[in-house]
Amino acid sequence: MKRVLIVGAGKGGTALLKLLHQTEWMDIVAVIDNNPEAEGVSLARSFQIPTGSNWEEWIHKEIDIIIEATGDTDVFNKIREERERNTVVIPGSVAYITSELLEEKDSLVQKLKQQTENQHLILNSIHDGMIVISSDENISFINRSAESILGMKREDVVGHPINKIIPTSRLPQVLKSRKKEVNQKLHLDNGKKVITTRIPMIGQNDRVIGAYAVFQDITEVLNLAEEVTDLKEVKTMLEAIIHSSDEAISVVDENGSGLVINPAYTKITGLTEDDIVGKPATVDIYEGESMHMKVLKTRRAVRGVRMKVGPSKKDVLVNVAPVIVDGKLKGSVGVLHDVSEIKALTTELKRARQIIRSLEAKYTFDDIIGDSAELTLALEQAKVGARTPATVLLRGESGTGKELFAHAIHNESKRRHNKFIRVNCAAIAESLLESELFGYEDGAFSGAKRGGKKGLFEEANYGSIFLDEIGELTLPMQAKLLRVLQENEILRVGGTKPVHVDVRVIAATNINLEKAIMNKSFREDLYYRLNRLPIYIPPLRERKDDLPLLCDHLIQKLNEDYGRHVTKVNEAAFQKLESYDWPGNVRELENIIGRAMIYMENLEEEILPKHIPPLVKENVEGVETSEKGVSWLGETLQQAVDEYEKKLLADAFKSHDFNKTKTAKALGISIRNLYYKLEKYNLDKNSMQDYS
Repeated sequence: MKRVLIVGAGKGGTALLKLLHQTEWMDIVAVIDNNPEAEGVSLARSFQIPTGSNWEEWIHKEIDIIIEATGDTDVFNKIREERERNTVVIPGSVAYITSELLEEKDSLVQKLKQQTENQHLILNSIHDGMIVISSDENISFINRSAESILGMKREDVVGHPINKIIPTSRLPQVLKSRKKEVNQKLHLDNGKKVITTRIPMIGQNDRVIGAYAVFQDITEVLNLAEEVTDLKEVKTMLEAIIHSSDEAISVVDENGSGLVINPAYTKITGLTEDDIVGKPATVDIYEGESMHMKVLKTRRAVRGVRMKVGPSKKDVLVNVAPVIVDGKLKGSVGVLHDVSEIKALTTELKRARQIIRSLEAKYTFDDIIGDSAELTLALEQAKVGARTPATVLLRGESGTGKELFAHAIHNESKRRHNKFIRVNCAAIAESLLESELFGYEDGAFSGAKRGGKKGLFEEANYGSIFLDEIGELTLPMQAKLLRVLQENEILRVGGTKPVHVDVRVIAATNINLEKAIMNKSFREDLYYRLNRLPIYIPPLRERKDDLPLLCDHLIQKLNEDYGRHVTKVNEAAFQKLESYDWPGNVRELENIIGRAMIYMENLEEEILPKHIPPLVKENVEGVETSEKGVSWLGETLQQAVDEYEKKLLADAFKSHDFNKTKTAKALGISIRNLYYKLEKYNLDKNSMQDYS
């Protein structure tokens, strides 16, 4: 009986404990795990098997086999160093794979047990006698015909030395000579004469594990002789398990030559046994290093290695573990996992996440930069609004961050796990706006989608809808929106049945609604519905104390976008920014800093005054002038844009030594777009030598 120590009582250790506890020739000495509540520890206690947390206390107690089931390479190596010379150490990866296979194939093991019983029944039914001895010359098996021939009972024979039962037996000599003896005469003590064939049993490691003798007609039992040994029984069971596994398995010997593959392996790689068995371990690899050869060289298991195998270039994950017997490397076992389906699912998941992200609010209050008194007041009001279901009206100039506030309010509210729908009321044509907001029924108008379509209010049900540029709605649309706010229901275009919706409305505008009411362009009743919780977002000129924080934040953001390493704004450059009133607010500040970073050399880390483009100010007469006092020259907007774009392209092209790839990357445009613009403005290296 083999004394076994199991180190690790997780899933793998527990499965092996269940298996070995039912095996008569295995004696489980103890189960070791750091977790006293582990499943395997509790099971061992129920079997009255000792448990512990320190394997070093057990390793020298005449242990034959140590199963390292923790999967920890360090633990495996320490056990190998501390074990006795004759102790076999089975690594955790092999134990885990074996336990998984055994756990999934209980029904198959049951069939194999039934098959073994059938084999014993057959052996007991044949007319020829059979005796098997182990390597210690003791009888391990005798069939009924042998009992009849010898005149002895099985219980009086099994376990006793062969020479005490049959003094003239030559089975001990066969053990030593390792040579079979065919059709030999033998006289028994009871006077009977038999013709016997004696055959030694030699294992895979060329070690004699026993011998057997067949009496009388050897030709009828020759094919069954090998199957009565324990070696054949275990081999048959393992082969059946391997071949029935859904995981692709390959086994090589110590020289790296293929021994076994299963059908799942053929299915993944397209390679058959003829292509693998007896061939080098590298024969199946299309791209990557042979993990079998690496494991044979290092004697260490590898897990989760990506490679391509077979003529179909199948993308797989490979786990390989060494097979070590009595400290000697006998080969390695590999398991392949097909990851092509995983890659497809991952791609689908990314697409789904992109879609979901478009329906979510991206920003929180932490993304709103600044600590000035004016901004702090707006933030406090917004946080109050987030905790209430009231309609919020965000007011402020263009570029002040109204959309950021809308995102943050939704993310701080109880509706944060539902959709956040953004609508720019000024960007959708008036003829389409009603159907976009409220949806339409089947056949509502020519070209309508069959079955109708949900509107954005229905899509945002239980969530929030952000109506930007609310002041741009026409009066008829204002009336329909007022109904939604009053009745919490919408009416689809072409429909007659109202649809109830539960939507939090966050509106925003940069126009003076009070003046619009006086001009009869905005409904007064809608104004009062929207103005339940007005939040004024101050322009940048009213909170210049926030400029340092905003600059630092924008520099870090643009560093990621442009792949730069800018650290700060030079003090002189900052004074230039501070003296400006920023009519475009934070959006304009981001534009100016981004343009400054484009003009910088790759190794420059500070934004200097020379990097900052001219800042346009408004003089008292209302005429826009630059800081240098140059007034408008009467050109059209397109002319001014073209001239500026031409100068910007020329400066960027020259600053990057006329390298088109670097120039396109710095400007944030494609190389194809850069070629188009250079050709448009007739800019090339020769024509630009004197360009300024």
